[in-house]
Amino acid sequence: MRRICLTLPTNRACPETIAAIGGEAAYAAAHFDVEVHLLILDSSEPDTFAAHAEAVRALGAVPHVVTHHLGEPQQRDFLRQVIGRAEVAKPELMLELMLPAGLSYGACTNRAFLIAAALGCESVHRRDSDSRYQTVDGTPVFPVHHELMSLGKRAADAARGPVETALDERHADKRVAMVGSSFVGELSVDIGEIRGLDPEVYYDVVSLWAPGHWSDEQKRELVDDSFRGAGSEPFTGDRATLTLVDPMRVDMCNISFHGVHERVPLPPATDTIGSDYFLIHLVYDAALPGVLHNRNIVNFYTAERRTDAGFIAYQTRFVKFFLSMLYFNHVYERMTAAGETLLDGQGHVRASVISALARESAALDRSENVHRLDRVDAAYRRLGGRYAQFADILATRRERLLDEARSDIEDFALLTEAWAPLMRASREAGPLLPVVAGRPT
Repeated sequence: MRRICLTLPTNRACPETIAAIGGEAAYAAAHFDVEVHLLILDSSEPDTFAAHAEAVRALGAVPHVVTHHLGEPQQRDFLRQVIGRAEVAKPELMLELMLPAGLSYGACTNRAFLIAAALGCESVHRRDSDSRYQTVDGTPVFPVHHELMSLGKRAADAARGPVETALDERHADKRVAMVGSSFVGELSVDIGEIRGLDPEVYYDVVSLWAPGHWSDEQKRELVDDSFRGAGSEPFTGDRATLTLVDPMRVDMCNISFHGVHERVPLPPATDTIGSDYFLIHLVYDAALPGVLHNRNIVNFYTAERRTDAGFIAYQTRFVKFFLSMLYFNHVYERMTAAGETLLDGQGHVRASVISALARESAALDRSENVHRLDRVDAAYRRLGGRYAQFADILATRRERLLDEARSDIEDFALLTEAWAPLMRASREAGPLLPVVAGRPT
């Protein structure tokens, strides 16, 4: 019986999501020969954490499901142990990159990767707290169904399952490294208001994540395809394709990885939307097989984003995403050119190549990012109201944000170089992790 890790990172109240993902864990254990480790990484404040603990207790004992509800103190203790065993350079910085004070989409998922290794899990399946499952006739449509049908199998073996195949036969002996889908509902980035206020400003802003040398036509196509997920089409029946999965077709709220996450971490940048999407691009560029299915998750917005403080925080993360793309666009273009040479003789990603590309990108001239900030400033002042107020705040933070974007990619290179010893140390640390519900089988 293989072990898998179904993980939910959260820093907000989501007892309903915990109940729902508990149902997905039970489904996986009942329908597949797996032991499911349901891992809830909880950074919420004490009252919310207590409510989550009650939601975990309400899940009850389920055969072959083991639940771990870890607050930040427990996560920090685990990380200190692992970092100490790994004997990596700059251990205090490494702890900060793995568990920063600020919000980090990449860091929370990296913690799940290391803890999954400690638990002996061969794959990680991630969901988000601001999403829910579609239903058909009242029954939830769980993505883990497709994930466990194919993930980790040889592509040739996965092709014999209930999938269409659009994969060149030369990839047949590679393992399926990723299975994922997208979302329906609201845009994945909370910028629908901008589109409603001024479609041209929306284009000007969203196009900033494209490489600076792209044509207007390429940028327009990117904008039209950005943050929309699978649109609004409801689930009516299963479709799945074995292929090289286009990164624009999947989302991190509905994703699973095998192997690749043990070789390369996610960028640990703080307060940066999209910092957790790197592996999706890496799987595609390295020509690792994946499965794209249609069990899309429903995306929704939490009320916090609508507050004044939430608006400022969210827009800051959005701007930092644009600034990060100076570096990631460079890395992505180099990965695309490298193709399968990103892999070693055993078909594993060569982490040293990725860290070298990240360090190379850190030396880029940042004038393109200065231009991005100028464009955002002009666009938001044109929108007026709270967007103009945010532009005033942004104007006072320009130099700091430019510096942070460069240091973020340097931190990613450093973490990638340390990832192999961290993974090795995590596998040795497993027995010390607490179990709050269920028993290992």
